[in-house]
Amino acid sequence: MQFVPIWSYDNYVSAHIAFGRLQEDGIDCWLKDENTVTIDPILTNAVGGIKLMVEVKQAEEALRILETLQAEHRVTRTCPACGSHNIELVSSPRKPSNWLSALLTFGFGSYAVPAEKDYHCFDCKKEFKSLDDDTNPGEEVSKNPS
Repeated sequence: MQFVPIWSYDNYVSAHIAFGRLQEDGIDCWLKDENTVTIDPILTNAVGGIKLMVEVKQAEEALRILETLQAEHRVTRTCPACGSHNIELVSSPRKPSNWLSALLTFGFGSYAVPAEKDYHCFDCKKEFKSLDDDTNPGEEVSKNPS
């Protein structure tokens, strides 16, 4: 059997939710680089995240299932600034706390601190700590969805 990566995750919780959903629907799949990302989160970008690997023959069906799952989840989140549902939880590498985390991890070796994350609205470009926080939205950012 040949497997291909169809989705990438930056944390094991999201990866396992998708993994479980695909297994429930009879899709043959597994998670690649899960241990690396879970043990040392600072390596997430270096290894490309936790990759959901699916058998080539089932890749199209798996993508359809994951897109449906994502659409269902997206409807439950609303931007407090503009009311859009086009928001995601993203890490912001430009924040000083994330740079400090990277330096501490480099200096202390295995001491890994996860990057700080905010909700980002892709319609109004605002960032929020939580979805009910409409005070002091963050600055514009760009994210390349993959």
